[in-house]
Amino acid sequence: MQLLRPSTLPCWLLTSDGCVRAGFPSPAEDLPTEQLDLTKRLVSNPLSTYFMRVAGDSMIDAGIYDGSYVIVDRSIKPMHGHIIVAFVDNELTIKYLHQKNGRMRLVAANPSFLPIIPREGSTIQVFGVSKTTFMALPGFSI
Repeated sequence: MQLLRPSTLPCWLLTSDGCVRAGFPSPAEDLPTEQLDLTKRLVSNPLSTYFMRVAGDSMIDAGIYDGSYVIVDRSIKPMHGHIIVAFVDNELTIKYLHQKNGRMRLVAANPSFLPIIPREGSTIQVFGVSKTTFMALPGFSI
């Protein structure tokens, strides 16, 4: 995974009723615009937030695809059911955190992958909690 820091530059948001229609198109003439600060909207704690690019397909059923980015916040306490980024034996991975009876396991969102269960001598260290994912549309890159 590649670590990136969020920018502080806002972009523009076209507003009509706040949505882009995926069905019947509506005329977009003279739409009012407002500034949209993606950092304010997506990043609660800038000093503890990272953008990370994902490689692999273990989380596809959670909408996290190869080449997607996730926004990871290190200030959030990881809880059961969160999608976390963790070091497993010094290698980064992204998985669901499952905790039960004081035991932890990391579970993929793809049935082709087995859960990661800590074994004697292995280490799992949570890096942070993933809050959001985004990716480029086909034919484009970020």
